[in-house]
Amino acid sequence: MPNHSLVIRNASIVDGTGGAAFAGDLAVNGERIAAVGAVPGRGEVEVDARGLTLAPGFIDVHTHYDPQFCWDTQATPTPEHGVTSLVMGNCSVSLAPVRPEAKDRLIGWFGAVEDMDGDLLRRTVSFEWETFEDYLASLGQSLGPNVGVFMGHAVLRLYVMGEAAQQRAASDDEIGRMAAILRAALNAGAFGLSFTYNHLDETGAELPCSYADRRELVALLKEVAAADRMVEVAPDVRMGADSLVAYELFGALALETGARVTLSPILVTRGRTTPWQDMLAAVEHWRARGARITGQTQVRPLDLTIDLGKGSLLFGKTQLWRTVMDQPVEGKLAILADPGNRATLEAETEEMGGTVRAMMVQKVVSPQNEKYIGRRLRDVAAEEGRHVNDVLIDIVLADRMATEFVLNGLIHADVPSVIALLDNPAITLGSADAGAHITAFSGAGDTCYLFDKFVRTEKLMSVERAVQRLTSDIAREWNIKDRGEITVGKFADLVLFDPQTIARGPESWVNDLPGGGGRYVRGAVGVERVIVNGQTIVERTAYTGATPGRLL
Repeated sequence: MPNHSLVIRNASIVDGTGGAAFAGDLAVNGERIAAVGAVPGRGEVEVDARGLTLAPGFIDVHTHYDPQFCWDTQATPTPEHGVTSLVMGNCSVSLAPVRPEAKDRLIGWFGAVEDMDGDLLRRTVSFEWETFEDYLASLGQSLGPNVGVFMGHAVLRLYVMGEAAQQRAASDDEIGRMAAILRAALNAGAFGLSFTYNHLDETGAELPCSYADRRELVALLKEVAAADRMVEVAPDVRMGADSLVAYELFGALALETGARVTLSPILVTRGRTTPWQDMLAAVEHWRARGARITGQTQVRPLDLTIDLGKGSLLFGKTQLWRTVMDQPVEGKLAILADPGNRATLEAETEEMGGTVRAMMVQKVVSPQNEKYIGRRLRDVAAEEGRHVNDVLIDIVLADRMATEFVLNGLIHADVPSVIALLDNPAITLGSADAGAHITAFSGAGDTCYLFDKFVRTEKLMSVERAVQRLTSDIAREWNIKDRGEITVGKFADLVLFDPQTIARGPESWVNDLPGGGGRYVRGAVGVERVIVNGQTIVERTAYTGATPGRLL
């Protein structure tokens, strides 16, 4: 008779603490790790891990899979990359609480903030809940990975205040009601509360967070602190903004209330008003004073594929370009072809700074555009003596919106600066945005990229340190209990991978969305097995169909 439900033998065990790898076996009984080292007896399932590394399951703290879980309980493709626990509801948008009359409003916000297709959400998100407690009960019925869910502050404010949420400060009574709703959600298992100062809604207006005064913030953060949960903040990083305003505000609030706070993103970006060094210094300043605060950064360069026919997050920050992105192809063509719109579009292109100028033409349809392949719009504009906005519009009109551009090297391209963030204890690895912006890039794969780029290629981080940064460091700072380490008694969240080959696969377009729509995805290379709460959910990139995940 087997002694254990699962035994993994002959592995190189990297336990997540940062300690040196060691050879050994691991046994699982049910959901928990039962033994580490030499394991006598047998398991119901035996896995030979010779030549492979066994680590705690990786944690991805910045995703937007909220709508996707309504049709995909595995949150593909993130688990393929060794992720056993993820957090969603970031950037102040969540699927609850919601009044029946506000459902379209939430869908509009997911479209504006996370670049999601409203029609897809209307087809797939049932909104059979109103309260956050009922939403969690529905979500928790079937999960592949473990999931933590922030309540969005914008959504909470809308639920309590209606249209006034985007007009004024809250009254004492409204603050009390928000605090009570948040308290009930935290008691039911909400992961915390998220804010954004970096996004506009579908009409171009600031989201409700911008209208909250300090009284409201203190009251809400005290509720999160009492539950020892998490606060996520997206500071304003738009061109010309002073991002440090949010760091000073929430650093002081974290110190005053005792709440755990993370601010996202801190990115190595050319031409930004607030350098990454200043944001990091602000986090370190408040940590030195005793605040439980971290910054958050992503691992990969933010290389984008831009197809204006499918929509683009880059063009969603200004009013007329956002209107263009919200239209079907024929509507886009009509707006762009109208000479009366050129001046407004040009002014809005200028607001985007150098990003549009840096876009490179990758694929075209019209023969007249073939001469532009491999060239940046700024170079074409300079050669032809035209504004870059006119070059862009004329190219996409000739291709009837089917042109494909790429934008590479603007964000997180300087390796020494990036590793300074990735290896800093004041920083949490996250900000990848998996589940959002799916027609621009695949946010899954940062975990595998960390090993490929910074461990194996650049040799700037050991395997042990990389595992620690993706596991126990996050679990400690974010109070994710009993996960993040290979220790007897912890949950058996595990990933088995080949350290010589682990990498993210190429980005590809797949038409796998309900209704036939498409998205960009990335598979993983070198990840052999992913185990959640003792059950294998992915084996050599194939999903088993198991749904052992829990709410974090």
